[in-house]
Amino acid sequence: MVDTRTDLLVVGAGPYACSAAAYARDRGIGTTVVGQPMSFWRDRMPQDMYLRSGTDWHLDANGEHTFEAFVEERGLDPADLDPIPISVFLDHADWFAAQKGVAADPRLVASLTRPNGTFLATLDDGAVIEADRVVVAPGVGYFAQVPEWHALVPEDRRSHTLDRVTFDDLAGARVAVIGGRQSAYEWAALLCDHGAARVDVVHRHPTPAFERVSWRFVDPYVEQTLAVRGWWRGLTDDRRAGIAREFWEVGRLTLEHWLVPRLLPDVVHQHPECAVVDVSAGGEGPVTLTLSDRDVLEVDHVVFASGYRPDVARVPYLADVVDRVAATDGFPDLSEGFETSLPGLYVVGFLATRDFGPFYGFTKGCPSAAQLVVEEMLR
Repeated sequence: MVDTRTDLLVVGAGPYACSAAAYARDRGIGTTVVGQPMSFWRDRMPQDMYLRSGTDWHLDANGEHTFEAFVEERGLDPADLDPIPISVFLDHADWFAAQKGVAADPRLVASLTRPNGTFLATLDDGAVIEADRVVVAPGVGYFAQVPEWHALVPEDRRSHTLDRVTFDDLAGARVAVIGGRQSAYEWAALLCDHGAARVDVVHRHPTPAFERVSWRFVDPYVEQTLAVRGWWRGLTDDRRAGIAREFWEVGRLTLEHWLVPRLLPDVVHQHPECAVVDVSAGGEGPVTLTLSDRDVLEVDHVVFASGYRPDVARVPYLADVVDRVAATDGFPDLSEGFETSLPGLYVVGFLATRDFGPFYGFTKGCPSAAQLVVEEMLR
């Protein structure tokens, strides 16, 4: 029995979902959004973290209700938004949704099927929504990556960055952070802020630089994505690799300068170009990590800042349709307008980065993804 009928169902209520839903409504498509608004950002990110982006990154495909418009309307001083506190971004997201009339139903989709040409989404309370088309925006929370040895660390003494969003319980503790990107060093800074006794940051690549960088280099790539359908996949392998390398150098091997004062030198110890080669943990004592350079660390807790690996099969509500979605290396195969091989099902966000470029794992890609996916529906 169908409880609700809609032209378009958007599953998720994060930045990509909200952006797509707003643009679909602007283009006259009847749209229903199901998901807890910005839940990953509210519940799986530390409340006192900062964003790497600036106020020029926004959610509005029409370029009207932008982050800069929000800042101006609220009378905020841009000088106080360098870097941007996550709380301000969340206020902006709530403001954007209100301006666009995008109200998400906070229930969750338990399963999605397509039995007879239309989609049926069963919610966690048993209600059923029928939709002609569905846009899904799975957050990265489904795709946490950890090294093979992580299970050797007792469960109560390990966490991934998406689970470790409070730090007071680690005051006075010795913590190993495994990873060397922005999240690794930001979590190290947060551990310092909350009184950790020692933080060892272990990663395979060289010590990153900490400098002020500009993300403006991404702008022409997003513009090309809009101007030329299938632009990214039409590039040569060498060109894609070159852009990915540029993205890596700016976004991964260069970290934010504002972390430096918080990385207390008597607390934070770096172990670049190292890997964990042995783990020992017994009883209630410390976890012993042996590194490839023969250093031995005794720690009370291990935080895995080891990123995310795409795998569309790990999205639980897609279990009943995933065998109808062609996938390569965990990514769904997408059209130039984000449509999967299952007609009417579209995927935006992190799972689209193989076919559209690494910038579509960041909020920078929200407006253009919204525009492309809606234009694909209207073609």
